[in-house]
Amino acid sequence: MDLTIKIYPQGTLAIYEQIVMQLKNAIISGDLKANEALPSIRRLAADLGVSVITTKRAYEELEKEGLVRSVAGKGFYVCEYNTDYLKEKQLMTIEKMTQEVIAEAKAAGLSLEDFLEMIKALYD
Repeated sequence: MDLTIKIYPQGTLAIYEQIVMQLKNAIISGDLKANEALPSIRRLAADLGVSVITTKRAYEELEKEGLVRSVAGKGFYVCEYNTDYLKEKQLMTIEKMTQEVIAEAKAAGLSLEDFLEMIKALYD
């Protein structure tokens, strides 16, 4: 497995949420396959330079969502999953976050044209 997770300390998402989001994306895109082992909690924490508690929380969140499963003494593995369902959940999350950003843009007095221009510039 060649998995790269990037942490943005100044990002708006908590570090564990960044890990969860990137692992979800890797599962949806097929970079992580069903029954594939994830890095150990300790190894991922060391690789990312974060606490073991942070990576444990991320894995537990993914387990609650049914994306990974814990195997006692062996670690965490990617579950069989329904890609369409995961994609729909991901789209719902993006919609919610976009609504929040739009509300902030409106509160700042940004016009739709300026907002779209900003989005296009950031997207590229």
